[in-house]
Amino acid sequence: MAARAAVAAGHSETAAAAALALRSGGNAFDAVVAAGFAAAVAEPTLSSLGGGGFLLASPAAGKPVVLDFFVDAPGRGRPPADLEPHFLPVKVHWTGAQQVFHAGWGSVAVPGCLDGYLNAHRRLGRLPLADVVEPARRLAAEGAVLDAAQAEVIALLGEILTLTPDGREVFAPRGRLLEAGERLHNEALAALLADVASGRVASFSDPQIGEPLVAAMQANGGLVTAKDLVAYEVVEREPLVLAYRGATIATNPAPSFGGGLVTRGLRELGDEPVDASPAAYSRLCQVLVAMSERHVQGPASVRGTTHVSVVDAEGNVAAMTTSNGSCSGTFAPGTGIQLNNVMGEADLHPEGFHVTPPGTRIGSMMAPSVVRRGDGSAVGLGSGGSERIRSALTCVLSGLLDRGLGLEDAVRAPRLHWDRAQLQVEPGLPVEVARALAERWPANVWSARDLYFGGVHSVAVDADGEVSAVGDDRRGGAGVVVDLR
Repeated sequence: MAARAAVAAGHSETAAAAALALRSGGNAFDAVVAAGFAAAVAEPTLSSLGGGGFLLASPAAGKPVVLDFFVDAPGRGRPPADLEPHFLPVKVHWTGAQQVFHAGWGSVAVPGCLDGYLNAHRRLGRLPLADVVEPARRLAAEGAVLDAAQAEVIALLGEILTLTPDGREVFAPRGRLLEAGERLHNEALAALLADVASGRVASFSDPQIGEPLVAAMQANGGLVTAKDLVAYEVVEREPLVLAYRGATIATNPAPSFGGGLVTRGLRELGDEPVDASPAAYSRLCQVLVAMSERHVQGPASVRGTTHVSVVDAEGNVAAMTTSNGSCSGTFAPGTGIQLNNVMGEADLHPEGFHVTPPGTRIGSMMAPSVVRRGDGSAVGLGSGGSERIRSALTCVLSGLLDRGLGLEDAVRAPRLHWDRAQLQVEPGLPVEVARALAERWPANVWSARDLYFGGVHSVAVDADGEVSAVGDDRRGGAGVVVDLR
């Protein structure tokens, strides 16, 4: 048995919470839940207990399972005439452009992360719940230091994050947005986490959270009802599985669509070798173009999504991706929990806003994945990045399985994405490859690596039990190898 474990996450404090769980005798599933709670504090623009997500749990012995705790469409118990969207349009200013985001109470879908984390702990963990939650509670009370990646998104979404007094207290406590290096405190969330740790709060439907939340929804044009909170369930699903290049890839199945797009794309690469030649890159681009044409999304926007991967000393692998959408700017009253804006995310509602029947599980591009080979080696990975998730994962998986790259080289390698108008190209491709691609497709070559291309936080264990971790620096990633001896 190996004496080391590994964690990769979107923030050093998120990774540290998982590492502490591992050092305390927890398994990969304790660690990933500890990371999820911590991410709600350390990565507040990307994840929240008021968002949703997916955990792909792959035990060393036994079948993998997906725990789907993504959000539901709200409005159970309300007449159809009352399900019209009531959004608050907010302009987000980019360099040289601006975009209207849909925020406010009407953008909130039925949350899943809190219920999902607690379900995963009961189902798969072995540490006391208090030990799993404590790093996040302490972080919320003492303050999480904002890194550059988080500060950048806070600046971009500042008008949304400060819509309400709760938001201003967290993100602009001194009358201006917090900046990199400053501490973000959330005392209300710390108190709520203490109640979670003790078992006093076990679900969003508990009266302490649910009753004030429903009252606020009714007062402000939101659609989440008490029936929504009571009826919400974490769904266990069989992963979508692909045998590819001598490995088995398990990923997120329907009703989400990211895993299906990635596995179909890999199949379409065919049996020919995929190397670093212009011809091979052209084949990869053909696959990325086909993926994009199959999934026609609405206007592109920032997506608050993050990922954590864990492998423990026993060979259990956990890959979990969570999202808060682009944030709604609203908070569950008295809890410090920022709520999602998934009902206002155009690419998740191609047929129109609020046409999805209440209680329907919303689909997602998120595709946490685990790769296993017959020699006992394994990789856990996933990414944030909205529609770029599919291309980020395809590029990394192809690097690992087609080109035989090591984990770090596969994650760091230049990525490609077809946005239905141009081929977006990271710098660093061989000159002859970049030239060949530009001759075939309209191409925009970026001057630097960027969070646009996702954040594939990944861990691996090899056939000898040696572990590695790569936090994708495009999205402030942190990789930690945990010595358990």
